Amino acid sequence: MNADDVMARIGHGVELHHQRGDREAARLLFARVWAEIGGEQGDPLHVCVLAHSMADVQDDIREELVWDLRALTAAGRLTDDRVAAAGVPLSLAGLYPSLHLNLSECYRRLGDLDLAREHLREARAGIGVLGDDDYGRLIRGGLERLEELLAE
Repeated sequence: MNADDVMARIGHGVELHHQRGDREAARLLFARVWAEIGGEQGDPLHVCVLAHSMADVQDDIREELVWDLRALTAAGRLTDDRVAAAGVPLSLAGLYPSLHLNLSECYRRLGDLDLAREHLREARAGIGVLGDDDYGRLIRGGLERLEELLAE
């Protein structure tokens, strides 16, 4: 399986989840791809994007957190060159606000407000690299909603 195939299959899983509402089918597809790429030992870009996507289809918040942490760890092994070579329309720095936003939300739901606020700060610190496009507005909106929840 080549890199383009992996990213395409992850994209298909995201479509199953977000456009068709089929979390279970997405989870099963992501699990197959995870095994095929060698799990956490795989290409850091694949690990990051797949773990980030897998977190979104978990039913248990603790499992979601495990996947979000895997995504963040893999991002730490990435380079801008690798991200660009894959055709990802963001810089490596552009991935971090979303990763930290998701971690912040997990920790908030688990009741660890200190870690939730720490990851919210990390997300806010990196938000400047995002453009004023749909993705940037989505992440900014998520941060604003989370800030309100953490302020209560």
